[in-house]
Amino acid sequence: MTETTTDLLTWNGILEIIRNGNPLPPRRDERSAADWREVLTQDQFYVTRQKGTEHAFSSSMCAVFEPGRYACACCGEPLFDAQTKFDSGSGWPSFTQAIAPGLVNYILDTSHGMHRVETTCAVCDAHLGHVFPDGPAPSGLRYCINALALKKLARS
Repeated sequence: MTETTTDLLTWNGILEIIRNGNPLPPRRDERSAADWREVLTQDQFYVTRQKGTEHAFSSSMCAVFEPGRYACACCGEPLFDAQTKFDSGSGWPSFTQAIAPGLVNYILDTSHGMHRVETTCAVCDAHLGHVFPDGPAPSGLRYCINALALKKLARS
């Protein structure tokens, strides 16, 4: 059975988390950069550890909608469920909700002259992507996640 949060997170909830702090994660994985370089590809390291962004439409993961979960490519923590995945047309895998509170951290990102919200894995601090308030109902959220930051798990 798929676990999902019973409390639907919305944009206002994300803004509240940014103001008050992210919830504690279920565990921590605090490997060094050298350790991460040993287990990640060069592209994965760039995206997840150096806050890079893969090119839009560079992954076939956008078109994958089979049941299952999507875990952090670094630490393996399940973050998103396929039931919340949708085709945003953005060129990156998109979701409306994380599996549960405390798995994804929200950080105000003012880089590149923009105001947006960065998402990171709460367990290992891997850069995932960003979340925007222009997604479909019921949450209205669009988690725009780098495919290189995720690994597809088999149906649970």
